[in-house]
Amino acid sequence: MGSSIAYYQNSFDFKIFVLTIITTILLQILSNLANDYGDAIKGTDNENRVGPTRGIQSGKITKQAMFKAIAITSFFALGTGLFLIYISFYDYSFRLILLYLFLGISAIVAAIKYTMGKNPYGYSGLGDIFVFLFFGIVGVVGSYFLYTKEINLLLLLPASCIGLLSTAVLNMNNMRDIENDRASNKNTLVVKIGFEKAKIYHSFLIITASICLLASIYFLQLPNLTLLSFLPFILLYQNVVFTWKNKTPKEFDPELKKIALSTFAIALLFAIGIII
Repeated sequence: MGSSIAYYQNSFDFKIFVLTIITTILLQILSNLANDYGDAIKGTDNENRVGPTRGIQSGKITKQAMFKAIAITSFFALGTGLFLIYISFYDYSFRLILLYLFLGISAIVAAIKYTMGKNPYGYSGLGDIFVFLFFGIVGVVGSYFLYTKEINLLLLLPASCIGLLSTAVLNMNNMRDIENDRASNKNTLVVKIGFEKAKIYHSFLIITASICLLASIYFLQLPNLTLLSFLPFILLYQNVVFTWKNKTPKEFDPELKKIALSTFAIALLFAIGIII
């Protein structure tokens, strides 16, 4: 989404785009590996866990092998991130290089610390904040800045849309896992506020995301074809209805993919609407 807006403003660079995508994918993989390891170490991934069986939980991957995979992925994410910073800022202020180096390292640490370490923030109900910040604000505004070297506060609107939807994925995941998380002392936001209030929160995330998207198109004066990005909200609003009707946490498992894929489709259709 950040890259497509930069393209619309004639500031696109293909090398930056490729490196941004690769670095983002590596950070997502790192987050998944670290979550697998952290939840396994803390005993959260047990026979009562709902959802797909994880690597360590299944016995197919040892804890030592998973830890090595985390270290290797961190190394590659840092490497592509450094190359991205060099390509973007090699002839700009050293302060910008330091800023993005800090953001890059913070993203790696955030991916790892969600469930790993002595005080993982995912076990204290702070996961939603970090997901919103890194998947939304840093992801969209940060990528846009790589191209333009400018700060546009209006970018907070599309960034919030993606951040809110990414948080909705996490919230749905935590609603599904509420019973096992509570028993394992994993105090997610859902565990703290309860199942019914989490439904209200979930509705707020998706409805507010749609408002942010509409405001983005209007205030950034984007092409009318970007309205195509509202099509996946049909599935997302169906998800809201399902959330209110459902009373069994494990029934949320199939809904996770719908939210994640819908979020990706929104960003993709948004970009297509701009490029066409």
